[in-house]
Amino acid sequence: MIDYNTDFYGWTQEQAALLRAGRLSELDMENLIEEVETMGRSEKRALESRLTILLLHMLKWQYQPARRGRSWKLSIDEQRLQFQRIFIDNPGLKSEIDKIMLDAYQLAILKAANETGLETDTFPPECPWSIEQATVSGFYPE
Repeated sequence: MIDYNTDFYGWTQEQAALLRAGRLSELDMENLIEEVETMGRSEKRALESRLTILLLHMLKWQYQPARRGRSWKLSIDEQRLQFQRIFIDNPGLKSEIDKIMLDAYQLAILKAANETGLETDTFPPECPWSIEQATVSGFYPE
């Protein structure tokens, strides 16, 4: 057996080969379970990251109207598309979307305050947009 701790890539290839061959009793179950769980957390973090950036740009769009431009609009559009792709590929995250939205918005406030120079209390303490509004094409806050 290839050691998980010393050759991760080799270990993954060996585990895949064992799965394909149906040799389940030879699998490194403890590490395999951990890796599968890590993959799920990674998808959740990716979705939250895209939503954070989307909400950040929406806050900047709303609170700095004089600085609105094509690049901000395109960034909002891009983050929406990236969010939607991850969300569509991971429907199991639907049950966690409220928590993801809450966490993403809290982080977006901090980032917006940092990038705009505005105080954090300038922004609403709770997200002013629903997940549907934030992620629908063509919505730009005023």
